Amino acid sequence: MKLTYLLPILLLSGPIFAQQQKADSSNKVITVKEDFKDDWADLRHYEAANKVLVPAAPNDKRVVFLGSSIFENWKTLVPEYFNNKLYIDRGIGGQISPQLLIRFRQDVINLKPKAVIILAGSNDIAGSTGHVTNERIMDNIRSMVELARVNHIKVILCAYLPVYQYQWRKELQPANTIIDLNNLIKTYAAENKLTLLDYFTPLADSRNGQKAELTLDGVHPNVAGYKIMAKITDEAIAKTLNR
Repeated sequence: MKLTYLLPILLLSGPIFAQQQKADSSNKVITVKEDFKDDWADLRHYEAANKVLVPAAPNDKRVVFLGSSIFENWKTLVPEYFNNKLYIDRGIGGQISPQLLIRFRQDVINLKPKAVIILAGSNDIAGSTGHVTNERIMDNIRSMVELARVNHIKVILCAYLPVYQYQWRKELQPANTIIDLNNLIKTYAAENKLTLLDYFTPLADSRNGQKAELTLDGVHPNVAGYKIMAKITDEAIAKTLNR
């Protein structure tokens, strides 16, 4: 009898929880379609854009930026950075690493880039789907790297930006968890001869959060922060493509 009563409640609560967390975890208002539960990874987000994207020529050095709100906000705040038609932004606010993995074929492999920049982990740490360990995050990163390599796509892995506090989850203390994740990413990148793009070091303050003059809210960079990120990103891309 108890299962009979509980089952409908669980079936109803799952999508509602997913929708609420999607809005909360990116620290901004996101319009979530009622049928979000049928497209958990939001494959529709870039589906139309991918269809009209000019196919990459054999010699094009196309680079896909795969991540969440850090990348999605970048093209909003500093759109001129993506005037370079070879830089393809595929960030979706609020996404966690398994969602990036699900999108990897559509939003990376099928676009035939020479390289992909993978920025993952913060929304997992923020608890948008419950507790997720750094090792689980790394499993998803490893899977994306393996998919890229088998498709002859060079990989740039990012050490995540510093975060002292999430405004929507103030009870968390993410700084050390992000440092631990970054150490795992650095070790994996070194072992597999991948380019490491360190977004943490130039943005970090004494608390291992983001410098006040470089951030909107302690999580997302402002224009000044993105200018610093642009410089080191361009350097990492050049290093990777010329390798």
